[in-house]
Amino acid sequence: MHTTRVAIATILLGATLVAQAPRAPFTLALTGDSIITQRLSVFTEPEFTGLMDLIRGADAAFTNLETLFHDYEAPPAHQSGGTWMRTDPPILKELTWAGFDLVSRANNHTGDFGPLGAQITSRYVREAGLVEAGVGNSLNEAREAKFLETPKARVALVAAASTFTPHSRAGNSRGDMPARPGLSPLRFTTTYTITAERMADLKRVASELSGQPPAAGDTFNFGGRQYVIGPKAATTTEPNKQDVDEIARVVRSAATLADIVIVSLHCHEGGANRSVPADFIQAFARAVIDAGADVFVGHGPHVLRGVEIYKGKPILYSLSNFIFQNETLLRMPIDSYEQYSLGDGAQPADYLDARYDRDRRSFPADREYWDSVLATTRWQGDKFVELQLHPITLGFQTSRAERGRPKLAKGADAARILETMTARSKAFGATVTVKGGVGYVTP
Repeated sequence: MHTTRVAIATILLGATLVAQAPRAPFTLALTGDSIITQRLSVFTEPEFTGLMDLIRGADAAFTNLETLFHDYEAPPAHQSGGTWMRTDPPILKELTWAGFDLVSRANNHTGDFGPLGAQITSRYVREAGLVEAGVGNSLNEAREAKFLETPKARVALVAAASTFTPHSRAGNSRGDMPARPGLSPLRFTTTYTITAERMADLKRVASELSGQPPAAGDTFNFGGRQYVIGPKAATTTEPNKQDVDEIARVVRSAATLADIVIVSLHCHEGGANRSVPADFIQAFARAVIDAGADVFVGHGPHVLRGVEIYKGKPILYSLSNFIFQNETLLRMPIDSYEQYSLGDGAQPADYLDARYDRDRRSFPADREYWDSVLATTRWQGDKFVELQLHPITLGFQTSRAERGRPKLAKGADAARILETMTARSKAFGATVTVKGGVGYVTP
């Protein structure tokens, strides 16, 4: 009897030791926006293949998928996220070739071709073997965490967007009509602080326009904006509490079901300038870390933003662009041509010439849009131990056929990009140490 108890105890002890064995080291590659319209797998430059090797060498890899995949079964929506993004479905396999496993689908282009375009895209994404999060046939589904199984760890992805067209926001149903398909939103409020003198001016204008006497008080709503009196001009933003609470509940659940939880936010909104995140973004990022997320990754403004280490976990406020092929779309809707008074015979190149003044303004003329980083995070067990920032360039001032495809940056380009990340991360208390052309951040 005693021998049997000892044997049973030994078996149970062994099972306990196996269950409590620490996880193997785990690496996660993170990138920003991927607007892909061309094949990748045909190129062989060392700077390109070396970047692909870094992504494939990670245990899991994430990107924000900012285009739709369909064969024009869905008409363009009345409003786009700036451009009606669409790519040939076979191109999607190029992302899996590159090594990606996880994609966010919540962004300002989710609704470019209405609910049908988003649903067709989801079908192609799943068929390609990618795990997607941030969209669904209802708000509850769009909020859901989605999971990736790897030999070393189970990874959860929760995705949302603060920048989106109104019609693309998902909704729920009370059962009396279908739910609204769409994306997981993070709404926010903006308050404008102005001096008492400027408030008096504003109220006078409002009174003249409406024919009504000005309202009393230190707070005034005008033109859909909220103004308050303060010592100096300022703009503050706060995340919508309901949205934060709903997303945080999902994160808390995912943290018990996965080893690593990623929260992705597509967020164009800036603070003092485009490289500084709006206040509500930092508040949201910290809230999801508090709820159990292991890493926050932002994207959307098409420029790099700094890194913060919060409670020992990385917050990446914007990884800018990863693939930026927004000029090689096959077709444009009539709305695009009409915007620039272009006739029926106009071609995509004519639209691009008009929109960008033959590369003299906007994206083609601004180098910052073509600088980026690949972020590789490393965990030892459940502890974050290192972030690596690999500088990449997307081909500023090269041809439309070439630019937008990422390559590892070298020399002066690499130094400039890492200097940018160093300065912008310093504002959040994070130190970027540069060694051998790579930036390193530790908790």
